[in-house]
Amino acid sequence: MPASSPASTLTLRFAPAILFLSQSADAVARSLQGERLSLDAARPLRDDVSTDEITPLPILTHYDDKLGRHPYTGFRAGAATPIGADAIRNRGVEVVVAGKRYGKGSSREHSPAAEKLAGVRLVIAESFERIYRQNADNIGLFTSTDFGLIDRIQAGEAIALDELVAGRDALAAAILRSGGLLRFGQRFMQDISAAPAVESPRPRTLFEKIVARHALATALTEAHPAAGDGAFVRADWRFIHEYYTGMAAHMLHAAFGRPLRLHEPGSIIVFEDHTSYVEESPAHVRGGLVPNVHRMVEAQRDFAAAYALRMHRTLNEAEAASDDGSNVAGISHAMVAEHYALPGQLVVGTDSHTPHSGALGCLAFGVGTTDMANAFVTGAVRLTVPQSLRIVLDGRVPAGVTAKDIVLHLLALPFIRSGGGVGRVFEFCGEAVAALSTDERATLTNMTAELGGFTGIVAPDGETVRFLRERRGIDFALEPWMRSDEGAEYVRTLRVDCAAVPPMVARPGDPGNGLPLAQVEAPVRIDIAYGGSCTAGKREDFDHYHAVLRWAADRGLKVGPDVQLYLQFGTTAVRDHCIAQGYMAAFEAVGARLLQPSCGACGNCGPGGSIAAGQVTVSAINRNFPGRGGPGQVWLASPPTVAASAIAGELVSFETLQQRHA
Repeated sequence: MPASSPASTLTLRFAPAILFLSQSADAVARSLQGERLSLDAARPLRDDVSTDEITPLPILTHYDDKLGRHPYTGFRAGAATPIGADAIRNRGVEVVVAGKRYGKGSSREHSPAAEKLAGVRLVIAESFERIYRQNADNIGLFTSTDFGLIDRIQAGEAIALDELVAGRDALAAAILRSGGLLRFGQRFMQDISAAPAVESPRPRTLFEKIVARHALATALTEAHPAAGDGAFVRADWRFIHEYYTGMAAHMLHAAFGRPLRLHEPGSIIVFEDHTSYVEESPAHVRGGLVPNVHRMVEAQRDFAAAYALRMHRTLNEAEAASDDGSNVAGISHAMVAEHYALPGQLVVGTDSHTPHSGALGCLAFGVGTTDMANAFVTGAVRLTVPQSLRIVLDGRVPAGVTAKDIVLHLLALPFIRSGGGVGRVFEFCGEAVAALSTDERATLTNMTAELGGFTGIVAPDGETVRFLRERRGIDFALEPWMRSDEGAEYVRTLRVDCAAVPPMVARPGDPGNGLPLAQVEAPVRIDIAYGGSCTAGKREDFDHYHAVLRWAADRGLKVGPDVQLYLQFGTTAVRDHCIAQGYMAAFEAVGARLLQPSCGACGNCGPGGSIAAGQVTVSAINRNFPGRGGPGQVWLASPPTVAASAIAGELVSFETLQQRHA
């Protein structure tokens, strides 16, 4: 409720009913029941509150006021989920307080939208994930790291707007003062032009060079932004999928009417990649949400048809049976790497794993719905220019160890666990990277999202040229500028001796819970093994699955009697590769179920997820936050470990499986 004084435009007064997202379910419940807790009484606060917890996947079928009924319904305090539907509205909560890395995970703007629609106006946390905070800015939801505000708000003090935007870059502050990005755009983005090219007097990273080549000049942003500056850039490709398109269309038509004038519609790609198996998603079926999903899909198809946008539709098994090969389909960011992105380009998408394409030497990053909606009509994409980390991967990667193991090792490092990578560019280089295929490099850049980074990038080289020629039929000529300069500035350099990295896993609850598989003390029986997703549904991932399962089939071994193994192709090209290589016979011989290209169990979007809390899954997906992949416990592992564990019926490496059947 704004203050009623003449200074109301400069100060805000918040209801004193503060919700503390505590590790104690009792403290959360007391807070919702009306007890005014102190910060000390609420500690310890929950760290790593993910967007999956703020708005679980079934909630994403809403893109209007109904979202306001559901914020925090997936939030966990210990084993409890203490916040039910309508709890925030009923309590009149306007301020929420949490710990470190608030809003990690998916790029879904539904999370801050649900908070705001429920009445939340300010989130205070020790630190925020980059996409979440930018999404909050874009809809006018305030975020702060100033815990000194808590006592003042509880005392009824009005807070100056200047304090709420303190420490933010000038662009973020201006967007918040305007009430959000679309209002800001109407006021300040009528005159946008490419920034003039200038030679830099200092060495630059590849990331900085790409930003400079795509920078736009606006009334309130620098033409040549430096680290920490807010900026707008031109994107070579903009892509969106069905969980965001309906919301983007809704807000654009509400703001600008119909028809819209889209900026360069030929560079917009629309993907249908999360809903092919919705009828087999327990979360959607049990919640009665399947009709909502179908309406959401139709909203996207209507928008794409109305504006003649390029669209890729995925296939379920019935459609695949009649597929004539003309439908090139799959997971959006994997498809962008297979068909669109090129070295030196700038790519944005409404998915946190958009950095997947950074493996090709382009700048690719995820944005929320409002950012994409604004980019549709202006061509401009917002970013706060981040600092860069240099990740030097030394040594020769051992046999049986994959890029997934390397990422799980990185995620377990104290520097990363403490948030050292949040919002930063991860530039991967070194002897091990030079030896990796583009598919394996994509695992590194894809999981920059889990590392907390803004994006991941690998400088293009001969391997990139090979990939483009063999996979896409493009004879691409690298240019001298497509690398980081000697002496370029990095905020930190991390070195990893990949020769010493063993097969890794991550315990349930967070991708950062990594440890060597050999250090898992007690046997872990599994019910489900899932190989797929953008991270692990690529050609080389299926080469790994096949190597294990062909070995098993040759010895008469099958998937464990109480285990279900699901293998889901990331794209139709991956499926066709497996058919051409003769992989399907081994997959079928061991008893795997093969799924058509789509996002699947990773986001509770189809078969392969658990249906009961007592089930245990070993999965090659990228994240295992609470509720991700179903209500059970999810262990993260590499493709060969997933396949070996499916045969053994428990968590094991391929090497261990081979020793057992020597």
